[in-house]
Amino acid sequence: MRGRQVGGYKFQRQVPVGAYVVDFMCVSDRLAIEVDGAGHEDEDKDESKTKFLQAHGFRVLRIPVSHVDESIDDVIHGIFLELAHPTRLG
Repeated sequence: MRGRQVGGYKFQRQVPVGAYVVDFMCVSDRLAIEVDGAGHEDEDKDESKTKFLQAHGFRVLRIPVSHVDESIDDVIHGIFLELAHPTRLG
């Protein structure tokens, strides 16, 4: 998604928020996207990061890297749907 726009929404990559770095961020809509791969096996750390981001007004969408590898178009479509029709993420 780096350098791409999804349905007119602009994203930044590797955005620092407090002590954390968010993989991708749509700042205008306060959507943080985390791509979880083999290095994301620490569920407690991921949960702490999610809670921190939510406490600072961000919605958090976690996407397994396997979904990105298998069908990036579906992932991007899902992100667009979340931006167009926000839900409570966590």
